[in-house]
Amino acid sequence: MTSSASDRPAGLRERKKAKTRAAVQRHALRLFGEQGYAATTVDQIAAAAEISPSTFFRYFPSKEATVVYDELDPVLMRAAKAQPPELSATAALRATLREVFGGLSPEAWERERERQLLVFNEPELRAAVMEQYVAGIQLLADVAAERAGRSPDDFEVRNWAGAVVGVLMSAFLSSGGSEVADHMQLLDDAFAHLEAGLPL
Repeated sequence: MTSSASDRPAGLRERKKAKTRAAVQRHALRLFGEQGYAATTVDQIAAAAEISPSTFFRYFPSKEATVVYDELDPVLMRAAKAQPPELSATAALRATLREVFGGLSPEAWERERERQLLVFNEPELRAAVMEQYVAGIQLLADVAAERAGRSPDDFEVRNWAGAVVGVLMSAFLSSGGSEVADHMQLLDDAFAHLEAGLPL
């Protein structure tokens, strides 16, 4: 399918918005690292990104949203939906993580690592993080349900999605400040354990 003339400007606008959002988040994470999350203001983030505070709020509803926002979510969801249909939900997600995280540059991985560490370690972000986990469970349930031909509200589908979120959190906490290759190996081992039924 080809894009119409009216589709192209909208696509360009979306790309520009995504680029600006990523830049604002990048500056926010840098400032949080330099002077601490609590000491950093929206005005400082806006100034670093060379935008006005009112423009900042067009991209993020709050300071905490600059940390909670995960630009990899839509990339992961697209990659998961593109996995071969014969794969189980767990095998498809395992392949997705290899594909997406394996393709990150060292700089992109470092940004993601800094963001995740802040999410886990900053007390002010804990309530927002819980909302993110709930949203993550729903995203995963949607993808698994589509693959399995079941409802996203199916008990087993949601249970699987919850287990995946737990495995992802555990793997990241275990990897800490590792390189992306080390993190990828840990993720792969974690999903192998999940596929085996989480035996102890």
